[in-house]
Amino acid sequence: MHILFLTDNFPPEGNAPATRTFEHTREWVDKGHKVTAITCAPNFPEGKVFVGYKNKWLSKQKIEGINVWRVKTYITANEGFIKRTIDFISFMLSSLFFGLFTRKVDVVIGTSPQFFTVITAWALAKFKRVPFVFELRDIWPASITAVGAMKGSWIIKVLEKLELLLYSQADLIISVTHSFKLELENRGVSADKIKVVLNGVDLSKYKPLPEKDKAFAEEFQLQGKFVAGYVGTHGLAHALDSIIEAAELLKADDDVRIVFAGGGADRSRLEKLAKARDLSNVVMIPRQAKEIMPKIWSLCDVTLVSLKDTSLFSTVIPSKIFESMAMSLPIIISVPEGESTQIIRTQKAGLVIPPENPNRLAKALLNIKNDKNFYRDLANNSRLAASKFNRKILAIEMLSHIEELVRP
Repeated sequence: MHILFLTDNFPPEGNAPATRTFEHTREWVDKGHKVTAITCAPNFPEGKVFVGYKNKWLSKQKIEGINVWRVKTYITANEGFIKRTIDFISFMLSSLFFGLFTRKVDVVIGTSPQFFTVITAWALAKFKRVPFVFELRDIWPASITAVGAMKGSWIIKVLEKLELLLYSQADLIISVTHSFKLELENRGVSADKIKVVLNGVDLSKYKPLPEKDKAFAEEFQLQGKFVAGYVGTHGLAHALDSIIEAAELLKADDDVRIVFAGGGADRSRLEKLAKARDLSNVVMIPRQAKEIMPKIWSLCDVTLVSLKDTSLFSTVIPSKIFESMAMSLPIIISVPEGESTQIIRTQKAGLVIPPENPNRLAKALLNIKNDKNFYRDLANNSRLAASKFNRKILAIEMLSHIEELVRP
């Protein structure tokens, strides 16, 4: 089977969509299938092309057996609705054009969150007369208004109509949460064509380390400190001001450090905010290559997971919780009650606190720090839970749904 996969994020980018797509398609190749991934020059989230790559009309490479076609796009940082939309549309057009030249394709997959990519997948599937699979990573465009990037308008209404059209046209929808599946069913999408494949973690790369990485610990002066880490994209959705405010409450405890590791639209503002408040207990670590991330995770004693207090975010599962589990780290999750909080409670892998509540966050952190037995229990539970979200198994699960669709 030849699978054509449309995604605007792919390694060496290290965000959740890039990682999921790569780790899934790698497993499909290992199972004997051919995969062609059409993507763009790596640039997320700063909007700067990674060293060693160029924003060319078309460049081809092979990564662990995956045929990767990179097409030219308008590149901008992950911020600003208008510029990002132009970026999305440019990828839609260039991937559509070059996608026409792929041969003997059996199925076309397009992944959200933004669905201009999915439009290309739908159009190519129609042209090639093969099944169209919609991988649903986010309820978009609702997420635009949820983070305040744009208020409800006629543009949003047009996008919502297009969204429903794509759902109806998909032969198969792969949802990353059960909540998304329920949302689509409530909007009239047939439950029969919606399958749920959760996010997960590559257990061969993420595992508990015997000690914190010495080089990074020395570089960022974290030796002997209790480190609470926010690792991942610093975006408008993540309510990171609350973590800054919690750090201010904990300023007197010199044993505690709050680490922000990654990049994104909100990164520079957070750096300025921490500096303005003279928070010496806040440590900002720049975005690192994906292969370095286990070393970054090793610096943490506790993981912080945060989202805005918006009802839409009760339906999402931040993928960082799975990497944290694999690293045997307790989790403090501060998001609206929903599927992700249920996972943490069921697995007893951390503490659930209300979103955007710095006081509760600071208390939860000290609670875990000061109770060694409680810390050990949460860490052990977290490690045990990781095996239930093995990316390899989940990749094969998604493949089985695709094979069933394509099979005569």
